[in-house]
Amino acid sequence: MIQRRGSVAGAGVCYLRKQVPNITLGKMIMINSTNRRMLSFATATLALFAVTAGTIAAVPAADSPHASHMLKCASVCSDCQVQCDSCYIHCAKLVGEGKKEHAKCMSLCVDCAECCKMCASLCARQSDLCAHACECCVKCCNDCAAACEKFPDDKQMAACAKSCRNCSKECAAMAKMMK
Repeated sequence: MIQRRGSVAGAGVCYLRKQVPNITLGKMIMINSTNRRMLSFATATLALFAVTAGTIAAVPAADSPHASHMLKCASVCSDCQVQCDSCYIHCAKLVGEGKKEHAKCMSLCVDCAECCKMCASLCARQSDLCAHACECCVKCCNDCAAACEKFPDDKQMAACAKSCRNCSKECAAMAKMMK
């Protein structure tokens, strides 16, 4: 048994080792990092919903002729971000099971989620940079959707691809409107 003194991760490993005596160190580290990653994504998603929900529910600013469109785009981007983060976790599990063909999709999903999160924030606060964010989001969502569509029998990935296509369409319209 490996013990790390003064380390929170070490305490978790020792606790896990006592609970499951035949688990290897590699599996313990993978379980620990996966749990931390899942908690981090869950926290980020909840924080985004808390911030975005209040912003989207707000009355659009009267000085922006595109305010209601920006808020709709923010909502669609936020939904896509959640779907991509969920698909990232799904792909990570598949890659962990040895299905290496999901590695590229896993990477695109997490990157697309970050882009959608940024775009949702900028649209929700009606930023002057909204059009640039939307253009970036269109490209990220198209790439992510194309990767997920390579696995049509996987419901999680099909849902992610559908969400990305919807987000891409909404962001393209928003970017065009802002020019």
